[in-house]
Amino acid sequence: MSETSTAATLYTQESNFEQAIQADIAALWETRDEGYFSTKDNKQLFWCSLTHPKHNKALLVVNGRIESAWKYQELFYDFYQQGYDVYSFDHRGQGLSTHLAPDPQMGHIIDFDDYINDMDDLVSFFPLSRYQQRMILAHSMGGAIATRYIQTHPDHGFDKIALSAPMYGVNIPWYFKPLAITVSQIMTALYPTPTYAPGYQSYAPKPFEINPLSQSRVRYQWFRRLYEDKPELKIGGPSTQWVWQGLIAAKQCIQQTRQISIPLLLVQAGEDKIVCNDSQIKFVHKLQRTNPKVQSLTINGAKHEVLFESDQYRNAALSAIGAFFNL
Repeated sequence: MSETSTAATLYTQESNFEQAIQADIAALWETRDEGYFSTKDNKQLFWCSLTHPKHNKALLVVNGRIESAWKYQELFYDFYQQGYDVYSFDHRGQGLSTHLAPDPQMGHIIDFDDYINDMDDLVSFFPLSRYQQRMILAHSMGGAIATRYIQTHPDHGFDKIALSAPMYGVNIPWYFKPLAITVSQIMTALYPTPTYAPGYQSYAPKPFEINPLSQSRVRYQWFRRLYEDKPELKIGGPSTQWVWQGLIAAKQCIQQTRQISIPLLLVQAGEDKIVCNDSQIKFVHKLQRTNPKVQSLTINGAKHEVLFESDQYRNAALSAIGAFFNL
């Protein structure tokens, strides 16, 4: 059986997506446990899990900016079918967790370390120690959060980490990169109230034809409908402070590669216009000097959201991630 046909039997395909999302995926989603975790600074973090008594593997999914666990129902289903119990949560400032700016649609954070501390709290809260295997799958901003978590918590207890288009840099013009952190820091200091970074605004969904995220019409339209049905999930552009903090964290991911000793897979989207692929390559090359258990894969032609892409790209990504976890 070819890799393509194997993937088609393991993972949801576009041809049956609408049926699956309304039937089998919806039925599994209805069985989830969910709740809110109260942080030390009184923020409420939404969490959810899908578990089965016979599963002995755990997968923690760490989502990206503007996202929610609600958006990942298809991915949760696909890995649940492979014998994983799935755990996830919404970052502070987005999803169903406490939003942080006066404009609830602004992506905002005070300190990037808040994301890392939240992840640490929820890792401790989830019953992960009872599993034989514990994996992380993180996307975009979630990739930076998970990387910084692994780097700063040497006793984390995870066996492997897979990263989908991780945010180790953002896709901005080369001539602005040396100034980006300083400019965003100055702008944050100038405005006591959180302010959108230049060029950004509140939630404004782009038509499928010009969106920079996915080439799967059915997946993209479903995710946009979800945000209309649950408008509390809508997040628009980032604040100047989020940009400042995010760029510092992305830089630290590359600076502190020596702190990562577990097997790592980085899946890069070949046509990514959101994060910086050159920074991902720099990260991998630097990590390989101290960690021989590093793999990277470029999905040529894929846009940023590899896990929500057309089948030809998504199948390749999920097959690589599944094989990596099963090594």
